[in-house]
Amino acid sequence: MLSLGTLHHATFLHTLLMSPRPGPIARRADHGARAPGEVRIIGGSLKRSKLTVADHPGLRPTPDRVRETLFNWLGQDLTGLRCLDLFAGSGALGLEAASRGAARVDLVERDARLVKLLADACTRLNATQARVHAQDALQFADRCATESFDILFIDPPFAEAEAGLHERALVAAKRLLPAGGLVYLEAPDARILAACATDPAWQIRRQARAGSVHYALLQRQPDPNPTN
Repeated sequence: MLSLGTLHHATFLHTLLMSPRPGPIARRADHGARAPGEVRIIGGSLKRSKLTVADHPGLRPTPDRVRETLFNWLGQDLTGLRCLDLFAGSGALGLEAASRGAARVDLVERDARLVKLLADACTRLNATQARVHAQDALQFADRCATESFDILFIDPPFAEAEAGLHERALVAAKRLLPAGGLVYLEAPDARILAACATDPAWQIRRQARAGSVHYALLQRQPDPNPTN
């Protein structure tokens, strides 16, 4: 049974489940070595607001086209949902969720310069439901209560993909989501997404590719051996 707590949440997930899968392959996007100087929020109450993107090694904001696809998958309206952006970077994913009505958005980032930019953006945009945490993503996840969130955004540094960071983040996500909860996962290699399909905890609802970036929407499956 889904435990998202409100009729809105149940309707939201039912709509997603009725959608066809997998999703189409997206058009190619330009993923240059350097981050752009800014990105824009593309929908919701903060539409067209600018977010500063620092020239920081490995920082790779999710492009507009990919975010548009993702939030089409999510149904646009996130009213009342609890969201966690585990590797926040520019905040493009988490603040896009806030713009679309999320009740709570936690943005986790360990780099001090990026943390300041995130905090400044939240203040400037009056995103009062967003909280910035200057912390390692997996350490933060370990301290969160079970089933604390409805949607997780997981877009780790691609340079750490071979070290298993995506897999460790998904392990943490299992505890943080109720059955029916959702994870957006972005990876540099289709094999990482394919590996997710072998874990019975997850079902890939949608997936696509933009240039060298592979991304998918995963849904948390009920535990076959519940402890209570």
